[in-house]
Amino acid sequence: MSDPRTAAAKRASAARREQLNRLGLPKSAYKGRPSTLCKGCGHESIDQRIMSVAWELGLDQTQVIKLSGIGCSSKTPAYFLGWSHGFNGLHGRMPSIATGALVANHTLKAIGVSGDGDTASIGIGQFKHMVRRNLPLVYIVENNGVYGLTKGQFSATADEGQVLKYQGVNRLPPLDICLEALAANATFVARSFAGDRKQVEELLKAALSHHGIAVLDIISPCVTFNNHESSTKSYAWARSHEVPLHEIQYVPTTFEEIEIEEYEDEIEVELHDGSLLVLKRIDPEHDPRDKHAAIQALERSRQEGKLLTGLFYIEEGKPALDELLDLMETPLVHLPEEQLRPSKEVLDRILEEL
Repeated sequence: MSDPRTAAAKRASAARREQLNRLGLPKSAYKGRPSTLCKGCGHESIDQRIMSVAWELGLDQTQVIKLSGIGCSSKTPAYFLGWSHGFNGLHGRMPSIATGALVANHTLKAIGVSGDGDTASIGIGQFKHMVRRNLPLVYIVENNGVYGLTKGQFSATADEGQVLKYQGVNRLPPLDICLEALAANATFVARSFAGDRKQVEELLKAALSHHGIAVLDIISPCVTFNNHESSTKSYAWARSHEVPLHEIQYVPTTFEEIEIEEYEDEIEVELHDGSLLVLKRIDPEHDPRDKHAAIQALERSRQEGKLLTGLFYIEEGKPALDELLDLMETPLVHLPEEQLRPSKEVLDRILEEL
């Protein structure tokens, strides 16, 4: 029988060895409640990536708001960042709730999690208006092509001609969430695959650093209803057809800039944490600041039957909604009543002017 004191000492030693982030927190502090998703669900992988990135960036969870609508995907904010604010809204109405929350307190970091049904079906109108307003929100679409919570009916992103055992044949063409976002003038548009851990994390870091709407469409296989080989939302299809636009690496701007000398082929650079990075020149194939090129690339990949992933488009410097509304520095939610409610004299003066 083992000595309890020895076991306790081992646990304490393991805790001391656990790596801490810049806030002095272990990665385990960024967990939420236990997941109720099906084993192997792509959504679960995305949750893990969000937790990992939030820990690595040292996000203050108390200043993060998580928002969602209805669906398997919209359940997931309960499973990560357990210290954060959260609101699970009506089906397709999360953008309205996010808009109200961020107008009331523009200092919050907002993460919205939606699904292809919640976004591209009942919520398409709200999605388009949220995008055109450039709401400062990381908007993640966990895209599996089915309504997984209600037994696998086709969603608006389901493949034309797709066959499901209990639903028959889908006769309608799919909506492309990235193209819809580009058409609505989104300032950050990207796509990834839930099984591509590194790419998802780098895109999440970039999205969290972007001030404005960041739409991240992540193909997330539904292992219960839509993981057969012919589905473009399955693990097998995505792994064999994924074509990354470029190698993505997020570079934080919170440290002093590292400058390098001009080089021809390769150069070794020491980073702030002491690690070494080897830079190698490649011929750029895609300019993420060219919207027309992004649209062409997406359409070409559709015609070729490929899953194109990466950062398609980014526009920096465009005012986000909080800037367009000219909100004061102090969030509305923190203003006292006397500053929020006009006095009788002020109201009388306004009435006279009218």
